[in-house]
Amino acid sequence: MPHLTSTDIAERIEDLYGAPLADLEAHAQDQPPGMLSALLGMHGALALAERSIDFHRDQLARLVHPERQIGPHEVSHLLDGTRRLAEAVAVREAQATSVAAVLQSLARVPAPTSASPTPAPPAPAAPLMAQSAAHSR
Repeated sequence: MPHLTSTDIAERIEDLYGAPLADLEAHAQDQPPGMLSALLGMHGALALAERSIDFHRDQLARLVHPERQIGPHEVSHLLDGTRRLAEAVAVREAQATSVAAVLQSLARVPAPTSASPTPAPPAPAAPLMAQSAAHSR
């Protein structure tokens, strides 16, 4: 499966629901939880992980700048930044894989046309015979 970014996921959600992401987020706030809110939540977690990756990568780049000395104090910051970067990458991969799998399983339903006949309501079920409260022997 190719690596998908939050931008790719946003485009797929927009294609699936036929509306811009901002409109979908506003719509989802007024609705009970469902597939749209789940997808938007997964997208949000993916975007947050990507921002975290950028932040920790930049922090590490500053710490290992060639003109900067690395002493014992900086080593603990390097280790912490590396751990946090690895966690953010793991979250991004998990979220991207999950949301991509869900999106792949969904398809946009075409809008109903006015020419299509509406299905007839089902016939009412036949009443059941009432069972006697007396036990038979």
